[in-house]
Amino acid sequence: MEIYLLIVVILLILAVSDLIVGVGNDAVNFLNSAYGSRVAPHHVIMIVASIGIAAGTLFSGGMMEVARKGIFNPEHFYFAEIMTIFLAVMLTDVILLDFFNTFGLPTSTTVSIVFELLGAAVAVSLIKIWNTTGDLGQLIIFINTSKAIGIISGILLSIVVAFTVGALIQFFTRLVFTFNYKEKINRYGGVFGGIAITAITFFILIKGIKDASFISDEFTAWVTNNSGLIILVSFIGWSILFQIFVFLKVNIFKIIVLVGTFALALAFAANDLVNFIGVPLAGMHSYQIASGSENISELLMEALKGKVESNPWLLILAGVVMIATLYFNKKARSVIKTEINLTRQSEGYERFESSLLARSIVRAGVNLTQKIGKVFPASSKHLLNKRFENAHLNLTTPDGQKISFDLVRASVNLMVASVLISIATSWKLPLSTTYVTFMVAMGTSLSDRAWGRDSAVFRINAVITVIGGWFFTAFIAFTVAGFFAAIIYFGELIAIIILSIFSLVIIFRSHIAHSKRSKEEATIEEQMVISKTTSALTALENISKKFNDFLSVLSSSLESALTSFTAFDRNEITKCKDELKRIKKDGNKIVSEIIAVIRNLSENEVKKGRRYGKIMGATQDISYNYRTLVVKLFEHIENNHRPLIPEQIKNLGELKDALITQIRKAQENLNTPESFEEFKKSAEFVSELIHKFDENQVNMLRDVSGDFSTRGNLLYLDILSISENISSQLGHILSVLNKNYVSLTKEQAQPK
Repeated sequence: MEIYLLIVVILLILAVSDLIVGVGNDAVNFLNSAYGSRVAPHHVIMIVASIGIAAGTLFSGGMMEVARKGIFNPEHFYFAEIMTIFLAVMLTDVILLDFFNTFGLPTSTTVSIVFELLGAAVAVSLIKIWNTTGDLGQLIIFINTSKAIGIISGILLSIVVAFTVGALIQFFTRLVFTFNYKEKINRYGGVFGGIAITAITFFILIKGIKDASFISDEFTAWVTNNSGLIILVSFIGWSILFQIFVFLKVNIFKIIVLVGTFALALAFAANDLVNFIGVPLAGMHSYQIASGSENISELLMEALKGKVESNPWLLILAGVVMIATLYFNKKARSVIKTEINLTRQSEGYERFESSLLARSIVRAGVNLTQKIGKVFPASSKHLLNKRFENAHLNLTTPDGQKISFDLVRASVNLMVASVLISIATSWKLPLSTTYVTFMVAMGTSLSDRAWGRDSAVFRINAVITVIGGWFFTAFIAFTVAGFFAAIIYFGELIAIIILSIFSLVIIFRSHIAHSKRSKEEATIEEQMVISKTTSALTALENISKKFNDFLSVLSSSLESALTSFTAFDRNEITKCKDELKRIKKDGNKIVSEIIAVIRNLSENEVKKGRRYGKIMGATQDISYNYRTLVVKLFEHIENNHRPLIPEQIKNLGELKDALITQIRKAQENLNTPESFEEFKKSAEFVSELIHKFDENQVNMLRDVSGDFSTRGNLLYLDILSISENISSQLGHILSVLNKNYVSLTKEQAQPK
């Protein structure tokens, strides 16, 4: 029994880990609207969510049947096989959810645990069948496949229904309140508040506390049978109360968002707790059953089919871990940030790139919108656009803090999610809480015109990535859990130790990767936030610093690219090509910073002609030209074309050294403006060198007896031309920065 005691200990340790990574992912479900709208200070939001989690933990009935039955039939498995399944599931779940948290992607903890149980049970069942009859048709005896089919259909149903309903409700809500909702709240606030809180109240009754151990079956049945009456009374009562709040100048949207946050946190703790501790508790219960058996090798686990009340102290402990995770888990904030960034009203740093599918969807959407627009008269379109005025203004709180979306959208997010989940629960439809809340948020952001032409392709691709990740969750959970179960089944103690160490290593490495990525994104976001009190000189110094960093990356990459090309080193040039996204992002950082500076400049500063536009254009040109250069070098080697002749290779070596010198002189000038003359000399040397090489190349082409490669010659001339463009644009930027710096320094030195 010692090995099984070890498994129980590992399961309990994994339970704590799973609570941390699970809450880290599911926190987005109930914190997104509160954080996105900055409905209250951070500590207030956390207190509300914590109270919701604590209440949900207490309301939880503690019935962990999903871990013991439903996915598989425990009466057909021996004790050792059950423990193998449980351990494989928990190891997989911790790794999988931590992976999603590391990359800030929301997924469903229910889907992960269900498909892990399914995968591990299938693997063990196949081994049992292989060792006995060999008849694969017997698999249906061990596995209940209807649950998995229900989960998959739930994903599809959640995506379509939640997105569509969220978009429609937000569209009509915005028509009523517009973006200047404070002017409309006196007229419609009471009714809207009544609808919203009624939906949330019904959600708490149906989804949040329906399985509470102290709630009788009679009360649950009464709620179900009298749903209409409850809704009607709640609506009338809440509407009257909220209209009173409106007259008292109370912001009812804040109340709705905070109550909605509490409700979703409560439902999360009450219903999803099983996803994190259900399997470890089932494993502990199995061990207790086996401890009283004389022959555990022949012990079938039919006892797991019955209901077992969980220890309330364990549930309370789980609640404490969940609340602590909210406060201290940085990965939870990354997942929340991903959803908020996808739904924010303003433009900003887009973490996801575009894709062919996203571009096709945007193109189809634009065409459809244009066709629909032709049907409606101009007066109707004007009236509609009037209701959506100020949709793209930067939203802020009264104290000046930037917000991602307003309280109207936050309220709709919570209200619609509550309604859909309540209806699905009442009708026993397999909607997923995670998928509903996420897709509702996407739908409301679309209706609010948050996905503009400049950002739609990136955000749609992000949504596609997240949805793809949901199906990826099911596939990987099933596959990895099955693989782990097979290893544990045959490897026993050695396999358990190796897989446990492997899990620790994976989590540790993902923590490092997450910290690195979080720092990079935080740096980018800080660069894009320029205070209105920032002086023009300080802003220019910030731009110079960012451009200096950009040149450091460019210099290193350029040297590597030209060196690897002349050596015809495919591996190294491939690495240079893979780094092009970073070059592009670094260039975009500078442009974004300059745009932020311009938006905060006074009218007097704008009129002084600082030529920020020239810096932006030249930076983009350098980035574009360099990316073009590397792609051409890569394609030449990738297509196995002839290398350049020795003289051309020698010339490129000299050109590389000259360009690197010019870039370094540029960096010195950014740090010491007085060294501009040295930079000019290095730029002139590059220009003279390129002209000489170009002239020599033309003379070589006139030699008809020479054995030259046409492609090689064209590429060589392209390299010279692109290098000249980079050098020239670099000169333009340094010239503008120096002139601005000198003039601003003189202005600052003048007495006021």
